[in-house]
Amino acid sequence: MDFDRSNSKPHVAILASPGLGHLIPVIELGKRFVTQHNFNVTLFVAPSPTSKAEAQQLQSATTPKIFDIVELPPIDISNIIEPGAAVVRVLRVIMREIRQSLRSAISNMQSLPNALIVDLFGTESMSIAEEFNMLKYIFLPANASFLALTIYTPFLDKQVEGEYEEQKEVLRIPGCSPVRPEDVVDPMLDRSNLQYHEYVQMGVEMAQGHVDGFLLNTWEDLQPKEMKAFRDDNQLGRIVKAPVYPVGPLVRPSGSSGRSSARKLFDWLDIQPSKSVIYVSFGSGGTLSYQQVTEIAWGLELSQKRFVWVVRPPSSDSTDAAFFHGGGDNRDPCTYLPEGFTKRTQHVGIVIPMWAPQMDILSHPSIGGFLSHCGWNSTLESLLNGVRMIAWPLYAEQRLNARLLTDGLGVAVQPKELPVKREVGREEIEEMVRKVMEDGKDGIRSRVNELKNGAQKALCKGGSSYDALYLIVKQCEQKLQIVE
Repeated sequence: MDFDRSNSKPHVAILASPGLGHLIPVIELGKRFVTQHNFNVTLFVAPSPTSKAEAQQLQSATTPKIFDIVELPPIDISNIIEPGAAVVRVLRVIMREIRQSLRSAISNMQSLPNALIVDLFGTESMSIAEEFNMLKYIFLPANASFLALTIYTPFLDKQVEGEYEEQKEVLRIPGCSPVRPEDVVDPMLDRSNLQYHEYVQMGVEMAQGHVDGFLLNTWEDLQPKEMKAFRDDNQLGRIVKAPVYPVGPLVRPSGSSGRSSARKLFDWLDIQPSKSVIYVSFGSGGTLSYQQVTEIAWGLELSQKRFVWVVRPPSSDSTDAAFFHGGGDNRDPCTYLPEGFTKRTQHVGIVIPMWAPQMDILSHPSIGGFLSHCGWNSTLESLLNGVRMIAWPLYAEQRLNARLLTDGLGVAVQPKELPVKREVGREEIEEMVRKVMEDGKDGIRSRVNELKNGAQKALCKGGSSYDALYLIVKQCEQKLQIVE
């Protein structure tokens, strides 16, 4: 097979699995290769059950177009997947079934990429990189704690008896902060579910895949303990043989598009005092019960704090019910919020149905707090803007993220019990809102500003994240010289 390599620049191919949470950081990673290092980038997008939300995100995030996007053809997994399959199981099957399409797409390229970067659900495609003699990397749009737990779960699988949630002792990972049993990721909640077996296999493939490196959407100083453990042969380094590159934070930029699409909202924010508004959003994939939505409404009202609430209709399904379709229920919030709520709070708050330009909101000077589901994208957006948080984890790895924000970094408060275990009452919500919005002696504001400054420094030339990506750039350049 002949590829045109004449006068070619280094070329990276990136494979993204379905889901906005995966797509956003992958796009930003591609942009960084192009704008900072003059690479060619091809983004392969796996077919998704997502409706309009993901397509709109892909279009808006890649305008103007600075790299090639190849949308792989749709596949039918209905005869493969079991009814009611969990998210990780669905994603793994999709990524498994698209391998032939990916192989064909690469074969048809005029210029062969020097490297293939797959995300955590696409690890089985690393063999394709070997076929075409490409460098191979795994990108995790997550933090170091998540990689550590994923890599070590195959060992925990042999060590731990019974369900992880039922363990009396914390789960210990060499060199890392211990994981409380109630904070494990969703695939570990039921060891009889096929999702768990897919997750264990992901850990095996990461450890044994002979990859050239792992890319993490974090920065060195955010989790120095975990980063040290990856490099220590007596700790996680004995399992993770490939280098771990913290190249984040990779987040969508704020811009004028947010203001134009929500002018009324930003006109209102412009006249609010600095750091006086709490932003409330549970992401594009999380849903709450009717009673919990009611309690949040009352908690906000009782706090008497200004707020912007991106609200979604309640659901009796799981908290990740909207992961793929991004929500499709456009009911008027007045039909499910407490009677008279919007009228009583019309001068102190704004309720927005379904979606809002989050990065533009968080970067506004009037925003002082964020009640968040702790998705990693939202977490990074909050930290980059120096916004304190109320950690309200719902699904996936969000409990792990919430524990990092509260106990590890001290930039968030959290309900006394996990929200997935019980409904959080209005009095507790009121108390948390006041604590985050009123600058007390707990030091949350100063700590979050330190993290903001640290993240910005990491991204600059000479910073840890810039230098980490530069090491990958040099490997790709060397690969190009070898094949030429």
